[in-house]
Amino acid sequence: MSQSSEAAQGGGWRRHWPLLKKILTYGFFVLVTVLLVSLARKLDWAEVYSTLRNYRTETLWMAGAAMVGSYVVYCFFDVLGKGYARHQLPLRQILPVTFVCYAFNLNLSAWVGGIALRYRLYSRLGLRPSQITRVFTLSLLTNWLGYMWLAGVIFAMGWISPPASWEIGTGALRLLGVVLVGVCLVYLGLCGFSKRRSWTIRQHEIDLPSLRLALVQLLLGALNWGLMALVVYFMLSQKVAYPEVLGILMISSIAGVVTHIPAGLGVIEAVFVALLADEMSKGAIVGGLIGYRVIYFLIPLLVATLVYVVLEARAKKLRRNNQRPDAPAA
Repeated sequence: MSQSSEAAQGGGWRRHWPLLKKILTYGFFVLVTVLLVSLARKLDWAEVYSTLRNYRTETLWMAGAAMVGSYVVYCFFDVLGKGYARHQLPLRQILPVTFVCYAFNLNLSAWVGGIALRYRLYSRLGLRPSQITRVFTLSLLTNWLGYMWLAGVIFAMGWISPPASWEIGTGALRLLGVVLVGVCLVYLGLCGFSKRRSWTIRQHEIDLPSLRLALVQLLLGALNWGLMALVVYFMLSQKVAYPEVLGILMISSIAGVVTHIPAGLGVIEAVFVALLADEMSKGAIVGGLIGYRVIYFLIPLLVATLVYVVLEARAKKLRRNNQRPDAPAA
């Protein structure tokens, strides 16, 4: 192919790109709208209202405070990524983007919230795809490193005993806990002592974080899971010890892999019912978990939808401000 024909094809692509970008943008909005409407139609709003109405006001306030704390902690996952990705977006832009992504991630899947929204919102604020990938990767690692560290200790110490009907026994759960802690220790060892600090995989450069950053990842990740469990603890009306609630939440997060889940119940509900059957009635457990989903999933999603609309409306102006030579670094 001649250089002139290649240039003509390139010029044609550039001419059609604005139209294609507009089509993709509208398509994305339609997808998000359809997913939100689908979620709203699946909810039994009468049951949601009835569940929340039966709680004491103090319980709802405490659960709400724990939820806010968890979301604030999660938002700082992307703040850690600021230095790792070497970008200059100010915190006042990073925090709302991360909040929106987390709320949509929990309700509409990681593909929508964790990936698609992150790439769209951050790219509209001026970040390159490689920088967004680094931010997303560090956030994902922070979440699951915190999980592995916390769950690993709980499982290895034998603080949670699975029912006899499950396909995994206490010994296997303890072994899993040791493996999870071991993975975290290997990660810390690599971050602290590896002489090689960078790899290139499919033209993507991967850098090892510093040991200090890795330790902060484990701390923030574990703190987020701990606050999440605190919401469940309050919504179960504090009738179950917090360490037990935390351990069961850890198991429920991998229950689809390591247990046999009965039909007719969600994964979290099935695990809590199985492990708390001797302490609370099934109705009380399921009702508490409905309240947990409303407080931790649904209410933040409603707020995040409004924040998302504002971010979309202000994105162009914010990007222009970010590209100014005198733009503040934080």
